[in-house]
Amino acid sequence: MANASLAKTATAVDYGDDEAAMEVYRAEGTARALALPNRGPMRLDDNGRLVPEILEAYSRYGFYIFEGLLNEAELSDLEHDLHDMLDRAPTTKDSKVDKHGRPALGADCKARTVTMVKPLSDPYGGTDANLGRHPVKMTEPDAPVDAPDYVMQLLLGTLQFSPAHLRLYGHPKLLAAAASIHGDDFVPFNESIWIKHPRLGGSVAWHQDGWTHWESPDFHENSHGFNMMAQLYGCDAANGLWVIPGTHRDGKVDLKAMVAAAGTERLPQAVPLICKAGDVAVTNRQAVHGSFANTSPNLRVTFNLGFHCRKSVLNVKGGGVHNDVTFYDADYIHNRSGMIMYGIDARRQRFPDETSYDYQPLREEADAYRWSPELMPKLKDYNLNDLGI
Repeated sequence: MANASLAKTATAVDYGDDEAAMEVYRAEGTARALALPNRGPMRLDDNGRLVPEILEAYSRYGFYIFEGLLNEAELSDLEHDLHDMLDRAPTTKDSKVDKHGRPALGADCKARTVTMVKPLSDPYGGTDANLGRHPVKMTEPDAPVDAPDYVMQLLLGTLQFSPAHLRLYGHPKLLAAAASIHGDDFVPFNESIWIKHPRLGGSVAWHQDGWTHWESPDFHENSHGFNMMAQLYGCDAANGLWVIPGTHRDGKVDLKAMVAAAGTERLPQAVPLICKAGDVAVTNRQAVHGSFANTSPNLRVTFNLGFHCRKSVLNVKGGGVHNDVTFYDADYIHNRSGMIMYGIDARRQRFPDETSYDYQPLREEADAYRWSPELMPKLKDYNLNDLGI
């Protein structure tokens, strides 16, 4: 699939010695990443579970890359919807209209939808945002002279805007992987699209996701779930996510101390996700991860799907970042899980020759979750009920 630029590409800027040092860091990180035995085609056993070698590698490193999982037809669908969403994007931060003067994407939503950042900036590092989980600020290169004031970086609640993302949500192999890691009664987390514009995309400071279970006596390596990251155009060390392997098992780490010990935010233990178009990376939310400002000419677009163990959310008070602090009882979880069923049915209609996934918690209610284009407006603000822990 062609790597089409979805925003005006800013003029290249010479970042001097700092960029040269970053290029060395990227090359070394790429070599470390490709040396790890945690990538390859998805392989399922006779019971529809990930084979033991994949589960062991995911457990050891905290992430795994499924290569070539999405075909050209699906990638084309996703790209089509992405272009539509960007065409409907706010003209700038807090704008209520798009470039055509129409109501902007998400303008009438109560839940958070569009996040825009200043080019090449780190809006969260070293601040109290997101409960202070980004304690160290990343380097902020100077933006190109012709850069816009803001660029879109994150779309939330995307299943209400993109039928193709909803169909991806029902992908039988991705759901089989979720069941392999979290059990047949796995439940949703949230869904989003990350966009790293060429020479403009901002950074996301090092952090660990999750707030609720760090001190729990039942804490384990999957307590806060995982994200599946489907790559539309691929990603590399310049525009992709970086992960520190194995940190999902370490509990809450001291990121300030880690950066101080390294003498730089370019943490030497970290590796980038190296993916081609159609690859899907599964990344444990407890692993230390982050991304640098995208000074490269390459666009990165990632369609995210998140899932939890049911036990991690049942009768738990939410973390208070993805939505208002909420107590997640069985009815709340049941209602939010219905989005999985809509995704499965939407996918069945688009890919009728594919064997649909059998989501056991709502198996007996399948007839209540039939998808049609007319359903999309009814999904508005579904992400107010995300399961954020």
